[in-house]
Amino acid sequence: MKKILAVLLCMTLSVGLLAGCGSKAATTGTAAADDVIKIGVFEPLTGGSAAGGELEVEGIKLANQMHPEVLGKKVELIIVDNKSDKAESATAVSRLIDQGVVSIIGSWGSGYSIAAGDVIKKAEITAVGTSCTNMMVTKGNDWYFRVCFIDPFQGKIMANYAFTRLGAKTAAIIQEVSNDYSVGLASYFKDEFIRLTGDANSIVEIANYNTGDSDFSGILTNVKAKNPDVIFAPGNFTESAQVVKQGKKLGITAPFIGGDTWETGEFIDVGGADVEGAVFSTFLFDEQAPLNDKAAKFIEEYKKVYPDKTIAAVTALGYDSYIFTLDAIERAGSTDPVAIQKAMASTAGFEGITGTFDITADGDADKDIAAIKEVKNGEFVFKETITLK
Repeated sequence: MKKILAVLLCMTLSVGLLAGCGSKAATTGTAAADDVIKIGVFEPLTGGSAAGGELEVEGIKLANQMHPEVLGKKVELIIVDNKSDKAESATAVSRLIDQGVVSIIGSWGSGYSIAAGDVIKKAEITAVGTSCTNMMVTKGNDWYFRVCFIDPFQGKIMANYAFTRLGAKTAAIIQEVSNDYSVGLASYFKDEFIRLTGDANSIVEIANYNTGDSDFSGILTNVKAKNPDVIFAPGNFTESAQVVKQGKKLGITAPFIGGDTWETGEFIDVGGADVEGAVFSTFLFDEQAPLNDKAAKFIEEYKKVYPDKTIAAVTALGYDSYIFTLDAIERAGSTDPVAIQKAMASTAGFEGITGTFDITADGDADKDIAAIKEVKNGEFVFKETITLK
């Protein structure tokens, strides 16, 4: 009897050990064995960045509706909220991996993507950034890719816009110092603006504030005293709108310019009439002039679901991130993470609705064109495209 019990106990332990071995292999095997392929999404759906995350999820969900299968299997989206928090972003990605996703999409906000990077790298599962433009998202991480342009390019674009279009010879920078995106973009703008002007003193002021601040009167008073030709103020949409609004109330007449995060409805809701004329760089997408037939079809389907909404560029990037992921899985012919990673890394000539691109050795999309938009009559209006080539 004791011998039988010993055999049964050994068998039980063996099954338990097999079930617990190799989390990546177990996850991939489960996903591949079912008739469903799971793709994870982590985005800020609550908290200060929720409006941006919701815009990207719109595009990802619509892409899933339009393209619901890959490798002959249904694609299921597993969407988790990173709560506009860096620590929660790492936790959110861990939850996705535990649920058996084969790849991950996200996130709006470079800081959230950077915070999740180590988890993604250690798990050896691919992630595709939507609009996270900071260089550190993909730097040193062979498992993180993105479909958007990067901050060095965007910073140079806005410095060129200020210098060539506005004729600015001096500039002030107001940066959200607790925001990786804002600090990175401001740094590249500064370097390029100094290069263009040939004047090391052309940046007359660099003012810092923290995420969640609401009173900017002190820093704006200092900026006004320096009398810059232009003010570059990249940051989250809520804080940025308050900066512009309070600056106008103080009598600042220099134009305010910013980055892609401004293209969120809340920027206009918070800023109201005071953000009229604000100009910013964003990703190449204009619903009035689709780049290709795929973009035209996306716009048609989007308007069926959201007939009264203007399509944000980050929503289009959400679509592209999903299609890019499916394309890699299709080319890999497998849900094996290593095969997907190799397919993503070797991407060339991918045609998205925000442009056609190759993937660089750093995992970035080699995009070299940005759109310039302006707040006009309470709407985001396409102004022009700018390229550095």
